[in-house]
Amino acid sequence: MAIERSKRPLAAARMTSMTRQLLHASSLCAIATVSPGSRAHVNTTYFAWSPEFDLVWLSDPHAKHSRNIRANDSVAIAVYDSSQSWGNPDRGIQLFGTAREVQGAAAQGPETLYAMRFPEYRQGELSVYRFYVFRTRRLKLFDEPTFGAGVFVTASITGQRRLVWERTEIYGSAA
Repeated sequence: MAIERSKRPLAAARMTSMTRQLLHASSLCAIATVSPGSRAHVNTTYFAWSPEFDLVWLSDPHAKHSRNIRANDSVAIAVYDSSQSWGNPDRGIQLFGTAREVQGAAAQGPETLYAMRFPEYRQGELSVYRFYVFRTRRLKLFDEPTFGAGVFVTASITGQRRLVWERTEIYGSAA
């Protein structure tokens, strides 16, 4: 498979809009963490997100992925609509960054985001659980209805929490 790179940057406003649409498209995400011994571990959970592209979720601090985050904060997350079907245009987003557990006053913002996305959530209902905050550093968008088949747009996030285009890769068939 040949991979081409486009030199034409994507506007920050367009990437921001698409990122928000893709994060809104599903309430579930797959969280990849690194286990001791550098083994991959994945967990699926409900998440909410901030305008700055931070993701938050609620989890048991004794769960394997939570223990992994305490030992190694490197995390990757995939968000996509699982009802998509093979052969039709797909959409999704991959995010790369770091995560941490938050408690006390530091959990108020994440809890507010979570409660806004999930009105059924009740504070204190899951008192043994903790909120986790994922800070996105880089993301990869794929939106075949918009970009076409096999097109992936990668962006980094600045200290001011703005998206900056890095590259566009076009995956084509090997001749």
